[in-house]
Amino acid sequence: MSYMLLIIEPTTQRATRTEAEGRELYGRMQRFGESLQAQGKLRASESLASQTSAVRVSTTAGRATVVDGPFAEAKEMVGGFFLLDCASLDEAVAIAHECPAAEWATVEVRALAPCYE
Repeated sequence: MSYMLLIIEPTTQRATRTEAEGRELYGRMQRFGESLQAQGKLRASESLASQTSAVRVSTTAGRATVVDGPFAEAKEMVGGFFLLDCASLDEAVAIAHECPAAEWATVEVRALAPCYE
């Protein structure tokens, strides 16, 4: 079964790190991904840019609205993800516990499934 680990971090957190700290943490995340790849668990992973370059699109009554980031009301953002193949939710949760980002962010575990079930 497929599970996604969503890395949910405070919106301002990245700006508090030095470049060296950021590179060190990013390296830890890359090594974590490489380990999952070697185990045959990783389907995909990506880091996401800060929400300052994001855009939100919605349509109400046929009229599209586009809002440029950053989003003042947001206290958290999705900073990246790992898409995994796991035998069970328990296995996905165990992997989330090993994720380095769990030390500075929340790692949300979500099963992939149709939204109508």
